[in-house]
Amino acid sequence: MKKDISRITLVRAATFVVATLLVVLFLPGSDTQRFSYEENRPWTHSLLTAPFDIPVFRDSTTVREMSDSIRDSFVPVFKRNHQVADDMKQRINGLSELPQSERTRLRTLVDRLYAGGIVDSETATRISAKKLQKVKIVADNLIQTVSTSSFKSQRSAFSLLDSMAPSPESRQAMLAHDIPSHLQPNMVLDTIETQRLLQEALQPATAAIGVVMQGERIIDRGDIVTPQLYQVLLTYENMIEARDLTDSSAHIYTEIGQVIYIAILFAAVYLYFFLYRPEWWKSRRRLFCVMSLLTAFYIFAVILSAAFTSGFYIIPFTILPIMMVVFYDARTALFVHIIEILLCISLSTFAMEFIFIEFIAGVASIFSLQELSKRSQLIKTAAYVFLAYTFSYIAIELMTAGSITSFSWKLIGFFMINAVLTSFAYILIFLLEKAFGFISVVTLVELADINSPILRELSEECPGTFQHSIAVSSLAAEAARKIHANVQIVRAGALYHDIGKISNPAFFTENQHGVNPHDALTPEQSARIIIGHITDGLKRADKSQLPQVIRDMISQHHGAGKAKYFYITECRKKGEENVDPALFTYPGPNPQTAEASLLMMADSVEAASRSLPSPTVEAITELVNRIVDGQIKEGLHNDSPISFKDIKEIKESFIKRLRTIYHARIAYPTAEPKATADTPQTPTKP
Repeated sequence: MKKDISRITLVRAATFVVATLLVVLFLPGSDTQRFSYEENRPWTHSLLTAPFDIPVFRDSTTVREMSDSIRDSFVPVFKRNHQVADDMKQRINGLSELPQSERTRLRTLVDRLYAGGIVDSETATRISAKKLQKVKIVADNLIQTVSTSSFKSQRSAFSLLDSMAPSPESRQAMLAHDIPSHLQPNMVLDTIETQRLLQEALQPATAAIGVVMQGERIIDRGDIVTPQLYQVLLTYENMIEARDLTDSSAHIYTEIGQVIYIAILFAAVYLYFFLYRPEWWKSRRRLFCVMSLLTAFYIFAVILSAAFTSGFYIIPFTILPIMMVVFYDARTALFVHIIEILLCISLSTFAMEFIFIEFIAGVASIFSLQELSKRSQLIKTAAYVFLAYTFSYIAIELMTAGSITSFSWKLIGFFMINAVLTSFAYILIFLLEKAFGFISVVTLVELADINSPILRELSEECPGTFQHSIAVSSLAAEAARKIHANVQIVRAGALYHDIGKISNPAFFTENQHGVNPHDALTPEQSARIIIGHITDGLKRADKSQLPQVIRDMISQHHGAGKAKYFYITECRKKGEENVDPALFTYPGPNPQTAEASLLMMADSVEAASRSLPSPTVEAITELVNRIVDGQIKEGLHNDSPISFKDIKEIKESFIKRLRTIYHARIAYPTAEPKATADTPQTPTKP
């Protein structure tokens, strides 16, 4: 036990440390986030003056336009490679099968082609598309501009050489000696000189065009952050960052502060589970799941906000509270959502806007989805989330700017994408079920479909057991609703609790039709078969990949109780002291949850109620009290969190339900026989 506790503590500590380090690792540098502002939106801070001289640069749009214009008109530098022409002439001299006169003519043609210029295919394509009409050529330390009209590609140069060859023998000789592949370009781009000249040409676009003097006003509250002011603010922040980097102690203190900030938030999560959800605090997977989701959503937010301006509004943060509602509860969902907002606040340009919008959207998702039982509910929730995002954004815009002139339709588009992504929460819910062994209401509703293969097999092989399971499901679900237990777990668990009987249907009373195979067996053999339906049921559950919670209901619905009929029979036969109780005891364990206790009670009560000779109110009440009190006396519910108040309400629910099932019905009159001489003529009273 101590080893288990220490292992759980170690896992909690490791989860805490790893999550904190991951978040800190992805935190944006606080030095670069001196102010929160966006282009073409009002400045929400106080007056900002220049603490030092700040150079003024053109805004990014202007720089980009000027740079694009310079690049479009820029003439690249090429250099002439004389060596390739000499190599080609040497190769033509090697055509010994040709007369000297023909080789001379071919060398002359090659000289003429290389004099005009031969370029690679990519350059030739640019020339033909009229994207490169001139180039600069370096010759004798001088740069001269020449037209590219005489330049030819390697293919066109050889075609011309081939067409002007003095004879067919010359053509054959050139092909035999692979002259086409050796006709290399002699006009080659001088990348170093081209890049140098291009940088010189681009320098005016990126050069400073002015200076904000020290003490001069930069921007004041309410001023619109124009593209020019935006560039000045970026320069100011970059200069601040460069100065701060020289102060190593300030950087260290910043990182320490970040670690403490994240650690406090995660410690709040731990404290919440410890104080308000102790049953989940003891579960490693419950806490690990929450910490994993918080960390994963934060890292995803960092990546997306870096890719898009205001990109974190695309992130469906509301998926997190939705999953908390599905697998935890609404209170936990709201708390975890607030923690996630505080984690991601450092990514926001406008902190107040981000907190308000995300909080309202999270609240809308929680209250629109009290219980996810149908996938279509996620579409409704996504619609509520979109409306919450939109109206809260409009409210913030009106409050901070006093108008909607700076209203961003791009953000509305982000909200729509966000809502669409929120509707796909079903996929993440499915993944969490598989990864952490959780079970959602949607899954339970699907399991409760009596057309599922295993329930259909139960109805065909064990019709009596199937009807018993349906009756137990109805009885237990009603009681679960009374004591606020999980109705869907009880209903699904009741339908599957006896699937082990499929292996030996005839050995269970509800499936027998006159012949009882137990008559030919000893009580011990009969008990082994009866008790075996638990093991058989678990095997079938494993084969059908039923969730753990359903397997628990199968194994716990008899707990560590006894197969009493056969145990008592054996005791009467051999004497109680000569009978081993273990041979007649179910493998257990006893019910660990309120839902499992409910199933045990409902299973026994429903089965026993079928044998009531006269199902009067008194008989039903006595039966329910006797069975439930007997289970409590045996200690079968000692491990369950069920209370005495719950037991009282369960009994009342069982009695009420059984009275409804076994209520007295009206005896309908039969059709009157036709009158005969022997039949009296008086009418029969109903």
